[in-house]
Amino acid sequence: MAHQVLGARVIAVTAESPVHPRREIREAVELGRLIGVRHRVIASNEMQLPEFVANPPERCYICKNHVLAGVFRVAAELGIRHVAHGVNVDDLGDYRPGLKAATEMGALAPLLEAGLGKADIRRLSRNMKLRTWNKPSLACLPRAFLMVPR
Repeated sequence: MAHQVLGARVIAVTAESPVHPRREIREAVELGRLIGVRHRVIASNEMQLPEFVANPPERCYICKNHVLAGVFRVAAELGIRHVAHGVNVDDLGDYRPGLKAATEMGALAPLLEAGLGKADIRRLSRNMKLRTWNKPSLACLPRAFLMVPR
């Protein structure tokens, strides 16, 4: 929807790392190509963070903070002020420390703001004929973020 509304002023960013299945990265790149949205893959390198590798309960916070810092760097390079992520209403019922990091960093949550849950997103995706409409949920893989213009 962001691409339909904002066109070329939207860029999708996907974090690539050994913790993300390569298949997910390939599918994210292919989806961007199919819908015509600019897309960049960045190395997230969270496996180089001792605090992440220690696997503490707040590892999702550490990871999201690290990945979003990289996404915000890309946004700054492109003169883009806003970064959005895909959290939705259904995510609020789970323990998601990464949401705290996203909120602290100022990432927008348009699906959450619209009151959309996973079933809504699937229905809308199916109506838009996106081939990912029934893709199984993944907690954080591969982390795609949309950046929108000022």
